[in-house]
Amino acid sequence: MNKNILFQTLNHEKTERVPWVPYTGVQIGSLQGCNAEKLYRSSDLLLKCLKESNRLYSPDGQPVIFDLQIEAEALGANLIWADKAPPCVSSHPLSQNKNINLTVPKKDQGRIPMVLNVMREFKKYAGHNTGLYGLITGPLTLASHLRGTDIFMDMYDDEEYVKKLINFSLEVCLAMSDYYIENGMDVIASVDPLVSQISPDCFSNFLSEPYKYLFGYLRKKQVFGSFFVCGDATKNIEMMSMTKPDCISIDENINIAEAKKITDRHNVVISGNLQLTIVMLLGNQQDNMKAALELIDSLGSQNFILAPGCDMPYDVPRENLVAVAQAVQNPQAAKQMLSSYTKARSNITVVLPDYKNLKKPLIELITLDSAQCAACGYMKSTAEDMLKIFGDKIEVIEYKFTEPETIARAGQLGIKNVPSLLINGKLKYSSIIPPKSELEKEIRAVM
Repeated sequence: MNKNILFQTLNHEKTERVPWVPYTGVQIGSLQGCNAEKLYRSSDLLLKCLKESNRLYSPDGQPVIFDLQIEAEALGANLIWADKAPPCVSSHPLSQNKNINLTVPKKDQGRIPMVLNVMREFKKYAGHNTGLYGLITGPLTLASHLRGTDIFMDMYDDEEYVKKLINFSLEVCLAMSDYYIENGMDVIASVDPLVSQISPDCFSNFLSEPYKYLFGYLRKKQVFGSFFVCGDATKNIEMMSMTKPDCISIDENINIAEAKKITDRHNVVISGNLQLTIVMLLGNQQDNMKAALELIDSLGSQNFILAPGCDMPYDVPRENLVAVAQAVQNPQAAKQMLSSYTKARSNITVVLPDYKNLKKPLIELITLDSAQCAACGYMKSTAEDMLKIFGDKIEVIEYKFTEPETIARAGQLGIKNVPSLLINGKLKYSSIIPPKSELEKEIRAVM
């Protein structure tokens, strides 16, 4: 562990090795055998798991909590909890009434006091050798939590309303940043998975100015600012870089070598992008060492932070994370260990539906996990809205990448990005959430 290596990288300095930042979200609950709700509602349990993960995973940087619902909950949204994933927003305060009669959450609302307490205590424990990340919900994702999937239609029908809602969400981001900075966070990361679901024009129209302001604000506060995105945000990497964050964190849907060419032009650090399921969840220690070394060898240590593609699945084996840490800290020894290693081929096969002879339209969702991935959750919500229109005249099935069979299925179907939506076996939407009216039209066309 060496937070100075992380800070040097974020300052664009040369370092002796690449920094390692595991995204310690719900996965650390597995260290104590507790589910996500217990982990994220108990300061004692969360702190205990953070300490254990810090000891095991030897991170140079580490988030305190990876939960994109903290702000929405404090603003009145209801949550649904799962055992092995962060909660999901189940009700949206502005879904029926567009009047933004909300106030920025205070330090004593919702679970904010618990999070701040853990930050203070974990800073005392690990702050001397680990850079600590405070994760805030990005303005677009927070706006969608408040408004629901209608925000995607609002972008076309009521631009001024969306701008007002995003500006309110920005106020929340600034307040949460202040709370987290006051309690010892070194890096404020705006996690905005839905950025991958909009076009560069939409980004420019709705998010460029808010994000420029946010990262400028953090710079004045003398902390680092990071921009987290999930899904295939390739089209928006340039726009994101132009908002001047210190770092952009990407997932496995993006070609990191190509993305780094863009971020390097803007002198922005890039972070990522170990595969969450194929490698971290379903691979062994050698697979994880190999993946880490391949990223390090291809990208080097300049302007690069090694990290998972996103919040790690609950069941990622702890030994796989230990293996990545070993590869980072002693790459030559790791390479020697791997000199005769060959990954075993998967023998999993799946039988695809007979798409030509379906009795009714079949909507298939290929997701990371709709309970864990915000973009996946909103795509699933849009698909389920179709059940309200068509009822049992259609069928909706979700396949999660956390299951080995889904990886095999995606390979057979040629699916490269999540979330993806297929209708009768044909890919219709890849890493973009369709407007409800458009999806309804697509379904009617095949009925």
